[in-house]
Amino acid sequence: MIDSVTMVAHDVGTPGGMERQLHELCTGLLARGHHVTVIARRCELSPHPGLRFVRVRVPLRPYSLAYPSFFLLGSLAVRRHREGLLHTTGAIVANQADLTTVHFCHHGYRAAVGTPQASRSSLPYRLNGAVLAWMSRAAERFCYRPGRTRRLVTVSRGVARELERYFPERAGRVVVIPNGVDRARFAPDRGARVAARDELGLAAEDLVALFVGGDWDRKGLRFAIEGVAGAHGWHLLVVGRGDQERFGALARSCGAGDRVHFVGGTSEPERYYASADAFLLPSAYEAFPMVALEAAAAGLPLIACRVSGVEELIEEGHDGWMVERDAAAITERLFTLGADAALRIAVGRASRQSSARYVWGEVVDAYVRVYDSLAGAEHPASRERTPTP
Repeated sequence: MIDSVTMVAHDVGTPGGMERQLHELCTGLLARGHHVTVIARRCELSPHPGLRFVRVRVPLRPYSLAYPSFFLLGSLAVRRHREGLLHTTGAIVANQADLTTVHFCHHGYRAAVGTPQASRSSLPYRLNGAVLAWMSRAAERFCYRPGRTRRLVTVSRGVARELERYFPERAGRVVVIPNGVDRARFAPDRGARVAARDELGLAAEDLVALFVGGDWDRKGLRFAIEGVAGAHGWHLLVVGRGDQERFGALARSCGAGDRVHFVGGTSEPERYYASADAFLLPSAYEAFPMVALEAAAAGLPLIACRVSGVEELIEEGHDGWMVERDAAAITERLFTLGADAALRIAVGRASRQSSARYVWGEVVDAYVRVYDSLAGAEHPASRERTPTP
């Protein structure tokens, strides 16, 4: 049985899905009596007798500098402070790890999208994205070899397929443990719905689609805006940070400037889920988007592209629809939902029911089983053959 785990990540807590998954995992491990050492830039876990936080002091921006800085200083921190099993999050340190969770496969992203990630379209941002993409793929090639990490875990079957494609020596040996969702926090809430709509100046009868996240180009905010622009009667709430000036101009050029509402970042996204009638995710690449699980838990019909995780969550026509990354396809689905209130209610209820398969407690239990299987392995060869939980 594993008693101590050293968790290595850039950040634990908020705002992203990976950071929240780590928060839930560490919290669950502590509640089960494990000792947890977190090596990270930031950690938002509550104080606990079993928790030790080792801060890695590196710059947060630009990421092309922050990433290699953490790779170097984080590796040194692991050598000094590691206790028990070493669990890393992605290819972020050079140390030999027992377990690595992959939330984003950069090789898979390049094949699916082609262009490097960049939060804005200007030349400096694009150069930063290109440098970061090259470093990330090089780090994956180094860290995901069997000699560097004993077990790869990923959050969806889609990313597992990517890892097995680009790292064929791991074929058949990747464990899938999906994300979970807090169904009490993200739930239909009439009071929150009314309050959020009042705050935004929306009437009770207005139809509202929701988009949540950053990296607006990859996640397809352009298609969400254009799709809503074509679906008269629908508004779009945009929760998250990005190039608001550029996308606001797009909304105005589409004739939907008064129907696209930029909320910005928030520590209470559940209010906006409760205010909506549908959820849009026209993303080009995902591993398993936490926002889709949150939308499902909130009882929203899902309209999303066929990306990893979403294809495991959505049953076509039952709790949502998978569409092409195309504004016209989004418009068509919104028209269908807008014209049929009974359909919105039925699909929303089915979506809420689908989210019940993703429970944080079961996620933590699955990781503990992997930890224990690694603790019981006698030598590297047998470790790779350990049955998945």
